[in-house]
Amino acid sequence: MKIKTGMRLKSAVCSTEAVVIKAPSAGENILCGSEPMVQMTDAKPDVAQLLEPQAGHTLIGKRYVDEDSGLELLCSKQGFGALCFEGRELILKQPKPLPSSD
Repeated sequence: MKIKTGMRLKSAVCSTEAVVIKAPSAGENILCGSEPMVQMTDAKPDVAQLLEPQAGHTLIGKRYVDEDSGLELLCSKQGFGALCFEGRELILKQPKPLPSSD
């Protein structure tokens, strides 16, 4: 699946949903809970669901990035799965500090 900015994705193994904020320069495999994510309009594949949160599971309203490819996802619905891209775990993007006001 070609990843494009604005694409809405959902996990096959949990309730995670995400929006692509920045498309990667290359690559196609966004995983959640070790299974490929699918577009919102596609049916979920018949795979076992996660019953416990994985380390690094998704949180609503947080951005996840892969610095090597430039991929950035915004989590619109949290779930038990951790996000990966091309075998690398996505990291939680830290907010930029606001300038101090005097």
